[in-house]
Amino acid sequence: MIVTLKEVAERAGVSRSAVSRTFTSGASVSDKMRRKVEKAARELGYSPNALASSLTTGRTKLIGLVSNNFHNPIFLEVFDLFTRGLQDRGLRPLLVNLSDETDPEQSVRMLRQYSVDGVVVASSTLPPGFAKAFRDAGVPVVHSFGRYLSAPQVHVVGIDNVECGRMAARSLVARGYDCVAFMGGPERATSTQDRLSGFMIEMSAHPHIHSSHSFADAYSFDAGRREMLRLLNDTPAQAYFCGDDVLSIGALSAVTDSGLSVPGDIGIIGLNDMEMARWENINLTTIHQPIQQIVNSSIELMAAMLDDPDRLPEARIFACSIVERGTLRPVRAD
Repeated sequence: MIVTLKEVAERAGVSRSAVSRTFTSGASVSDKMRRKVEKAARELGYSPNALASSLTTGRTKLIGLVSNNFHNPIFLEVFDLFTRGLQDRGLRPLLVNLSDETDPEQSVRMLRQYSVDGVVVASSTLPPGFAKAFRDAGVPVVHSFGRYLSAPQVHVVGIDNVECGRMAARSLVARGYDCVAFMGGPERATSTQDRLSGFMIEMSAHPHIHSSHSFADAYSFDAGRREMLRLLNDTPAQAYFCGDDVLSIGALSAVTDSGLSVPGDIGIIGLNDMEMARWENINLTTIHQPIQQIVNSSIELMAAMLDDPDRLPEARIFACSIVERGTLRPVRAD
């Protein structure tokens, strides 16, 4: 049987409104009253009804956690960190799959149907305008893994993808490769565009090294494998910055299945440093993205916005670093 608020009030010898105030955040109740009510609740095994509480406070504590790339294993880690982090703050994550959604207004309407208190857009591929649509609708929003802008219109937490492209290019140059390439995810994705931009900017300073680029149709293992098989049918580069670990692992599969070796014949560097990249049979050299810090900072911003919805947007950008493993030749000794 479900224990009711009335039963707790009777056990504690107080009014039902006193019980309701005790379990309503910010409501006025004396310490003596709170102790009596909490003691009665423990004895009866009472848990406050979250839905009823939301009707009283006007706050559901629901946070929409939306993404559009459920094929990438990195987001298993992202969702795990987000759901646990939000729950630790007394917030309730509502996971929403926007993989086939292109209209931000439709997404806004859908999330408002659930009366969410805020939205975290966890995507490196959606344009800034997607998160802005929530802000324009009056919904507190944080764009995690979003595109870095010096004057953002919404809160953005992530990395500088242009700089990551430059880091990858510098790493390939330092290893003495004469022919390098960028193999990115979907061309329309902002992360792909920025990583390519940084890569080509850095390579422009080394005109003696041939550089090129191509795109996979998704950030997925199968897409990375398909694109690398296509590239191998022509004249492949000596080394690739694949723009994402899952693409890199797909590319690695294609290279080895074609009878070539990594890094002996072709070098590969990824981005993210997902758990799978550390597996012994993969051992991927990659760029570490500080996912834990990005998630923690996003949750901190969301909690702050719930208290102060008019907080001015800011961009929080975290530094990345190269993780040396076994899919690139050693750095050239000068």
